[in-house]
Amino acid sequence: MTRRWPLTGLLLAILWIFVRGVELTPRTLAEEFIVGLIVGMIIAYLLRGFYTPTLGPGRALKVAPYATLYLLVFLKELVTANWDVAKRVLAPSMPINPRVIEVPLRVRTDLAVTTIANSITLTPGTLTMDYDAETNTLYVHSIDGTDRDALLEPIRTWEDYALVIFDEELKPGDPVPQLETDGGEERGD
Repeated sequence: MTRRWPLTGLLLAILWIFVRGVELTPRTLAEEFIVGLIVGMIIAYLLRGFYTPTLGPGRALKVAPYATLYLLVFLKELVTANWDVAKRVLAPSMPINPRVIEVPLRVRTDLAVTTIANSITLTPGTLTMDYDAETNTLYVHSIDGTDRDALLEPIRTWEDYALVIFDEELKPGDPVPQLETDGGEERGD
């Protein structure tokens, strides 16, 4: 198996040159490249455990449309949630019914769970509070948890795409695991 972290470190070094914003002369180009290479190699080496073991050109072509769709759905939810939170701030009479909702997941890899959890947290009005590894469940706080299905809809869509992106065992459309709780799946604040 080819090690990909050195290539990633090289790409980070090139990216470093572009984001530095200094006037490039042959000397500063060489200096910035060396600094970027040192920083890039260290970062790439430390994060090498996050790389998927099977990412060849065929896999990348298969994943690219799903990653694009994930990003588009995330951006749509980001705009919608920003609008909703802005309305609630500007019209304090709008109801706020905070809830903590349990969200059982189909994705299992650390990177997939982290991606879903971060997408939830980055969306205004929601926050991933905790993750239970035993039940593979996220606990999500929502500014308005009255409509559980509306909260779960984008999460399930992200999860469908993440199942393909992260080469998970389950596939989109597979049923969501049921929680074995003593009653409710949501808690009020």
